[in-house]
Amino acid sequence: MKYFIAGESHGSALSAIIEGVPAGLGISEQHINADLERRQGGYGRGARQKIEKDHVRITAGIRFGKTMGSPVCMIIENKDAIHHVDDMAVFGKPPLDIKKHVVPRPGHADLAGVLKFNAADCSDIAEQASARNTAAVVAAASIAREFLSEMGVEVFSYVNAIGTQSMQEDNFLLDAPDYKPLDIETSELRCPSPEATQRMKDEIDAAREHKDSLGGTFRVIVRGLVPGLGGTGCSDNRLTAQLGSAIFGIPALRSLDFGLGRASASLPGSRVHDPITRSHATGEWEFTRTSNNAGGLEGGLTTGMPLILTCAMKPIPTLMQPLASVNLETLEADEACVIRSDVCAVPAAAIVAESRVAFVLANAYIQKFGGDCMIDCKAALEHYRARLRTMAR
Repeated sequence: MKYFIAGESHGSALSAIIEGVPAGLGISEQHINADLERRQGGYGRGARQKIEKDHVRITAGIRFGKTMGSPVCMIIENKDAIHHVDDMAVFGKPPLDIKKHVVPRPGHADLAGVLKFNAADCSDIAEQASARNTAAVVAAASIAREFLSEMGVEVFSYVNAIGTQSMQEDNFLLDAPDYKPLDIETSELRCPSPEATQRMKDEIDAAREHKDSLGGTFRVIVRGLVPGLGGTGCSDNRLTAQLGSAIFGIPALRSLDFGLGRASASLPGSRVHDPITRSHATGEWEFTRTSNNAGGLEGGLTTGMPLILTCAMKPIPTLMQPLASVNLETLEADEACVIRSDVCAVPAAAIVAESRVAFVLANAYIQKFGGDCMIDCKAALEHYRARLRTMAR
């Protein structure tokens, strides 16, 4: 299963094509729109989120609420496009009064993109590098999430730090999989701790007052994975490589930890690796671990324990009090251009990360259990689970 997206931040629409979807998968338009709404939420978002009320329009690949085995096509209209009809015209000449952005923003793709594509206007780069395009990713990933749900897999995320303020956790590697989604989704910052949420909001308010921006960290948790997904024979088949590529494809993401992550580098192996045991807690014998320091992955394969990723997002580069830059027309020192933006978008980035992780895992399931139709996929999965139970007896 894979997807392709197209569209500019202020163009008429964003679009996505998803291929490799098994036939017979039930799809809910309501679920897709709910994920789009989650992406737009979060304390610290800017005015653009008040303009856009994202809703998906599906034009191919689904009939009577079920996938047909053919590519699925989705479209999300950009409501703000009505204010950019002339300066985003597909054909014709630029208006004489068009406002060009010729002072690149530090921290953004503006300057590197202008140099790469020989552009005269940073808008050519900003339109394609904008995080607005992640709306199409989230919509497309709703297909992957529906598929994973049918395979018994749940993907969720929560914010654990904004700026200098963080949520206190005793042992997130064991506790996080049991956090209640309701506590997360009812928080304005998608943090399950009300006390930490308030401290983070105060930090965002202070940054807004100083015309600054903030980054933070969040975790993606996946429950219900079977062991053995991924590969070891080729480095590209390892889920660590695939998940890393997916996470770093998100704008502004700067680091990723699997389980203990970098903390494991300073500990002896006896305190890092997860002891193996057998359990009968589910009524059937199965292999399990007494800890989850690996975060659900060993050797690029899932272990059957919850997958736990911790991701760090840098502050948004568009500042209301701009940093020093250079005017590309005059080559003189100037202040970076100011474009409407957020103070903090960490909660939204967590939703996008859920989406990209869901695609990687959906593809891993399809590679292992087949992808023609849901009946065959689920039958192959049950046969695999039965074999694992037999091996653990």
